[in-house]
Amino acid sequence: MAFWLASERRRQHSDWIQRFDPRFWTVNFPRPMMASVVTTSHDAMRVDCEFHHEGELTGLIWESEDTLDHPLLAYETRRDYSHSVLTFRWRSSGIVALDQPHGPTLTIEGRDASGNDRSWYVRLWNYATGSPTDAVVELPFSEVQSGFGLPGEAIYPHDIDRMFISLVPEGYVEGSNEAFAGHRSGWAELSEMSCQGENAMLEIGDVMLPPHGEQMATAYDDSFNQTPARLIRSIMGLGYRGRVVHYVGMSHYFRLAPFNNRHHIDYAGVLCEPARRWHEGYFQEAITFDLAPIISLSFEVLASHCPKWWRQTSWNGIDALTGWDPPSALLSPTNSGAQGFLQSIAIQLCQLLEEAGGAVLFQIGEPWWWVIPGSYEPCFYDNATKNAVGAALAEITDMRAPMSADQLAFLDEMGALLAEATASLAQAVRDATAGEAEILLLAFTPTVYDSEMPELARANMPLGWAYPAFDRLQLEDYDWLTAGNDAARRNAIAEVEQRLGYPIASQDYFAGFVLDPENAHTFWPLIDRALDEAKDRGVTERFVWALPQVSRDGYTRLPTYEEDEVSPFDDVAYPLSLGTNASASPEFSTSVAVTASGHERRNALWSDARMRYDVGPGVRSHSELRTLLEFFRARFGPARGFRLRDPHDFSSNDGAGEPTAEDEIIGFGDGLSADFQLRRNYGEQQRPITRPEEGSIIVSIDGIPASGWTHVGKGLIRFDAPPSAGAEIRAGFRFDVPVRFAEDRLDISGATFAAGEAPSVPLVEIREVS
Repeated sequence: MAFWLASERRRQHSDWIQRFDPRFWTVNFPRPMMASVVTTSHDAMRVDCEFHHEGELTGLIWESEDTLDHPLLAYETRRDYSHSVLTFRWRSSGIVALDQPHGPTLTIEGRDASGNDRSWYVRLWNYATGSPTDAVVELPFSEVQSGFGLPGEAIYPHDIDRMFISLVPEGYVEGSNEAFAGHRSGWAELSEMSCQGENAMLEIGDVMLPPHGEQMATAYDDSFNQTPARLIRSIMGLGYRGRVVHYVGMSHYFRLAPFNNRHHIDYAGVLCEPARRWHEGYFQEAITFDLAPIISLSFEVLASHCPKWWRQTSWNGIDALTGWDPPSALLSPTNSGAQGFLQSIAIQLCQLLEEAGGAVLFQIGEPWWWVIPGSYEPCFYDNATKNAVGAALAEITDMRAPMSADQLAFLDEMGALLAEATASLAQAVRDATAGEAEILLLAFTPTVYDSEMPELARANMPLGWAYPAFDRLQLEDYDWLTAGNDAARRNAIAEVEQRLGYPIASQDYFAGFVLDPENAHTFWPLIDRALDEAKDRGVTERFVWALPQVSRDGYTRLPTYEEDEVSPFDDVAYPLSLGTNASASPEFSTSVAVTASGHERRNALWSDARMRYDVGPGVRSHSELRTLLEFFRARFGPARGFRLRDPHDFSSNDGAGEPTAEDEIIGFGDGLSADFQLRRNYGEQQRPITRPEEGSIIVSIDGIPASGWTHVGKGLIRFDAPPSAGAEIRAGFRFDVPVRFAEDRLDISGATFAAGEAPSVPLVEIREVS
């Protein structure tokens, strides 16, 4: 499918917004506090905060440069705020009021008239009319002055990078790490927002790509600082429709409680108020645009907030921690507290989705027993799990080691316990849902089917997940995908289908993601191709993981219309034998420029020759002439392609000899790649062979006849296991040339044909996508 990585907008549609449009503000704050911002109308937004320490502060931020949106949707960068006037109504509760010390302050970051970096601090109360918690604020930037009182220092409005309004809790003590006895809530609302004046309007990308059949994934941990309206605008503008997977994340959604001079999860499993407000807005916004959110919850929680006794643990007492910075911990499937927490959160989110008018779609995201990277120690040994297993407990300290019968039985028991935990979570969602709930399960095959841990699937792809335990099974494999390990990807898909039995109509596929932007130009083509492969397999629900990377790298997928997907080709042979007088002509396309001095500059436009034929001289009788005319009409003239056996070049063995397994080099192994394209080599010229003769293909690896491969079509040889690095892969074959009639008509005269004059029947080779 067509795609590109857009770095900037180039004559694509644009529109205008008022500067300070509520959709494009963000929030930032120190953990463990939490805040969110949502739009409440076209000219209003609300910030909700939960504070845990006396010195915590939230910033409500406007950036002069849009670094979050896709390049085709971003607003223009304009740092000149002169002669602009921002007006809004301010209302607040639970935060220090406008008239108090440390009250809401507008911090402006930019440069002064000499180009020096500067920050100015503008007390909003100096520009407010009304009460300290309900006032109209007017900021004429060409006249604004910083300082606690007026007159103060004039700001320089011509070169501003960003500005933010600070919100602090009642009882705020600057620099204090003292914890409140319990969390403190606060909120602020900016409404009736308006920007007037010379620099009040910003151009903004306004593309609306046609729907292309793919669906989007988002994550709250990646987007908690943005407004839901901003995210939904991006999803719609980039052509994604239908379902949207929304991974709730590992850190920002739950309420915290004080514990031993730090904060951890509130055991009751409660959504914090900023997260609740945000998800209400997100679900409502999505459903307004006919999107169907899938709530995704995983067995993963930020380690610093996770009770130690909830964590999976190895035999040697090492906690299951991921490599993220900061790390997350994996929750034990057998710990009743941890599983009760997940069930409580899932129920609250699903109720919010139903209240917004959506059908409940709930994904259990990557539930697994953790294996410690490097040491390969499985984390089966937290106290709750050991108590659940009892006498069946078996020691495993390296998942790569050969397993005894007792260890294999123990792994099966671990799978049964994982299946029981996911079934309980699914049932809790079903029981709490007023309507029907659809349950989906997401699995990550590169870990479950790691070739170094052949028995891990017993625990992490349990038979208790077999169809129809869940409504849909979702698979992702981005580690293998981006490494080019296509054989492992395909083998895992086949193993999962055999083990769990989900029909293709009940399977989804996740493609992505690109962690490092330096890999964008390498990884996105692989991701895009994987989406097409999943579609070809019959997978109807395909998700791109995830929106932040799509926007960052400018990934832009375009629709392909069915009639344009494949050039029509009839896999039939030209029905007549070619006579010795039939012509075959290779042609190139070369541009030749002659300079004023008579010298030539030549540029080869094609990397390989294209063949032209005239098969008219092969027509010898009226019977063959009728056969030709019937064949021409059946192909609709040049509309449909067909096979032609070139009498001069139809074999890998010098064009006409009997094929051998060592005729043509078709590639070298790298230990990952399993696909190799048949080709003819003419010196430096490489000609892909897309129409080999079935049954004629023989393959060798390092000179030894090879087995364990399949011709999957169009000359693509696929090995069951990737050839080893450095191995030389050769092949022999006979082949036809894909061609079409070159013209829309055939000029044949019966009189001249009877007189022995051969007709002209030109054909031209088709370039097929291999």
